[in-house]
Amino acid sequence: MSAPEARSAATLIVSCEHGGNQVPAAYATLFAGHEALLPTHRGWDPGALELARQLAAAFDAPLFASTTTRLLIDLNRSIGHRQLHSEATGGLPLATRRDIAALYYRPHRDAIESEVARRIEAGERVVHVASHSFTPELGGVVRQADVAWLYDPRRAGEVDVAARWLGAMRKRRPELKLRRNYPYQGKGDGLTSLLRKRHAADRYVGIELEVNQRFAFDAGPAWTALRADITRSLGDVLQSQRLRPSR
Repeated sequence: MSAPEARSAATLIVSCEHGGNQVPAAYATLFAGHEALLPTHRGWDPGALELARQLAAAFDAPLFASTTTRLLIDLNRSIGHRQLHSEATGGLPLATRRDIAALYYRPHRDAIESEVARRIEAGERVVHVASHSFTPELGGVVRQADVAWLYDPRRAGEVDVAARWLGAMRKRRPELKLRRNYPYQGKGDGLTSLLRKRHAADRYVGIELEVNQRFAFDAGPAWTALRADITRSLGDVLQSQRLRPSR
């Protein structure tokens, strides 16, 4: 039995940081002239929340999700990161930006951080799946992936879960382009990176799931089938991790 398998049973939590492009009424005037950005990948991750809900429901896992546009404040960036605020909010007074963080950033982050800490303190091993999606083309370059898994290659548990999940998915959908740490590096700034700093590698496994937005845009049977196969392949992995009911 490998080292990751020998660890205690895992519990799953699911999050979605960019689940919608809603603008709170109190801040609507800030987006005058920026409205065209809201429906794009700059404003949200199309399809990510739908998939997150399906994963959480399938495994009776808690779901932490936000539907406020990332253009107000990006829940997957650290305070002080240059991409925390967009051009619509980056020039606001510090006090206003702090108010936005208190209202829309901290509640989401604090809830996840507290849940992870609570479970680890109870002796559980947490597998955290953060559901995201990526634009099919960026800067004129077509992304060469359909589904990808982001993780920190220095953490054996994350390497193991990502490899198993990709492998299980490949068995179901060999025609898809499946990648690891693409189109972003999993060890970059983000919620999972923060949690890695706080929790040992044998207690916390953070995986950012990235799905090409073309499937959500096309909708229909292909998108339904992809979500089902992602869910089933995660089930294969969690079985090897001896998943414990989350609730």
